[in-house]
Amino acid sequence: MATTEIAELRRSISHLRQCVGTLRKRYGDAPAMRRLVNDVERLGIDVDELEGAHPVPLQHRDTDRSDVVVVPDTPYDESLWAGADDEGVGGYHGERS
Repeated sequence: MATTEIAELRRSISHLRQCVGTLRKRYGDAPAMRRLVNDVERLGIDVDELEGAHPVPLQHRDTDRSDVVVVPDTPYDESLWAGADDEGVGGYHGERS
């Protein structure tokens, strides 16, 4: 089944390469155009690499949740922010202690 998806991905990249080629004729060697050409080339390289890789069995995918940190939805204690500046907006403008 993966070979079907990879074949479809290759067809999509080929179509994308044609579209980018047409746009390159219109926009020339603009920096954004060079990035798009590079991105399409990188996609092709990544598909080649993926095709040689072995898929991870479903039961082993994303099962380790030990690094998850739960952040509570409860409001923070306002006193934690007393005297703190809001970075990038010119400081705290509320009540002064």
